[in-house]
Amino acid sequence: QVQVVETGGGLVQAGGSLRLSCTASGLTFYDYNMGWFRQAPGKERERVSCILWSGFATYFSDSVKGRFTISRDNAKNTLYLQMNILKPEDTAMYYCAADLRQYTCPRAGSGYWGQGNQVTVSS
Repeated sequence: QVQVVETGGGLVQAGGSLRLSCTASGLTFYDYNMGWFRQAPGKERERVSCILWSGFATYFSDSVKGRFTISRDNAKNTLYLQMNILKPEDTAMYYCAADLRQYTCPRAGSGYWGQGNQVTVSS
């Protein structure tokens, strides 16, 4: 059974930092490209960043470029999102997703998704 679990969210003041982690089990982590997505109340889910199985980052949304970094440790089956200079508009539920290597970013409604982890940035 595949499980994808996000941790590391919480409440932080604007300008602060958080690091999200995502651990996947029940699959061969190395075989999957990974991504982070987020959804704020009343808004559509937004793709934040994606990374290939090899560790090469393939996508950052314009809203997080220069502030967020994506990385992975295949030996630990773990994906990371380092978030710096956080802004109130980064407040959202953050989701981790895994998808087959042929897709550079996980697809909505496919692959494996976590339950989400809340990040709240106060002004």
